[in-house]
Amino acid sequence: MASNAQDPSDDDTKRRFREALERKNAKSVSTSGRAGGAGPQPRAHGPVENRREFRRKSG
Repeated sequence: MASNAQDPSDDDTKRRFREALERKNAKSVSTSGRAGGAGPQPRAHGPVENRREFRRKSG
């Protein structure tokens, strides 16, 4: 069945994934410090309420 000794390539793969995850987490921490400490904008686009509505003629 499975032996207690792990394959060295598995350790290398795990180490590389761990390093990549640490780099990713470090990158996300550095970009989250926004000026003023405000969160993301509440809307992705401009005011949708004022968008003009077009209707077809019915007659």
